[in-house]
Amino acid sequence: MTIRPAVALLLVASLLGLTSAHAQAPGWAKIRVGVEANYPPFSKLGTDGKYSGFDIDIANAVCAEMKAQCTLVAQEWDGMMPALNARKFDMIVASMTISPERQKVADFSDSYYDIPSSFIAKAGKFKDISPATLKGKTIIVTRNTPRARYIAANYKASDVLLVAKEADVTMELAAGRGDIGLGSSLASTTAFLQSPEGKSFSKIGPPINPSGDKNGGTGIAMRKGEETLRVKVNAALKAITGNGVYKSLNDKYFEVNIRGE
Repeated sequence: MTIRPAVALLLVASLLGLTSAHAQAPGWAKIRVGVEANYPPFSKLGTDGKYSGFDIDIANAVCAEMKAQCTLVAQEWDGMMPALNARKFDMIVASMTISPERQKVADFSDSYYDIPSSFIAKAGKFKDISPATLKGKTIIVTRNTPRARYIAANYKASDVLLVAKEADVTMELAAGRGDIGLGSSLASTTAFLQSPEGKSFSKIGPPINPSGDKNGGTGIAMRKGEETLRVKVNAALKAITGNGVYKSLNDKYFEVNIRGE
C-alpha cells in the first residue's frame, strides 16, 4: 500500500497529538476550568476583565495545591455540561449541585459546599409555600437545575418562568415578572436581600433541599472516567480544608460556614 506524503504527514501529526494528549493527561499539569462568571458572590467577571468570587478562589486554590497551571474559561450555564464533554474545558467549578441526573453524564468531586434553597417574595405576600397557596402564581427558577425539577414535580398548578442564570431569578422578581422565586439561600441573602433592590423582599418558608439527596451538595464536575483527575481534585480539596485555606476563603465571602459539615 502506498501512502501519499500529505496523508503520511497527517498520520504523523495525529500520532504526535495522541502522544501529547496521553502524556499530559496522567499528570494534569495544565487544566482548563469552566466557570459561569455571573453568580456573585461565587463568581463574576469584573470590568477589568478579571474573575473573582468564592468559586474562582476555590478553583485557584485547588489548582495551586495540585501544582497545576489552570486557565479559567467562561461558559453560559446551559452549555456547561455539553462544553465539558466537548473538551472545551476539563472541569467545572461553578456551584454545580451534585444530582443523580448529572452523575449520569459527568463524575464529581466530593462536595465543597452545601447550601439549601429558599423561596423569596415580597415581604408579607405569602404566608406559606404550599402548592395550594402558589396555585396560579408565577414561580421563577433557573432552568436545567434540581430546583427547576423540584418546582415541576411539586407545583403543577403554578406557572413557571424559567431563566438562564441564578442571578436572573431575583432580577426578574424585582422587575415584577413573577410572584415568587426559588434560589440559593445564601445567594438570595448576600446578593439580593441585603441590596437596595431587595429591601422589600424576604425569604418565605423553610429552607429546602430540591435534590432530595442529603449527601449531594456542590461539587466539581469532570468528564466520565477521568479518575486520575478526580482523585487529585479530592486530595486537593481535603488538603485546603485541613490547612486553613478553605476557611480563609469561606470567611472572605460569608459569615457562616458553608462547608455543610
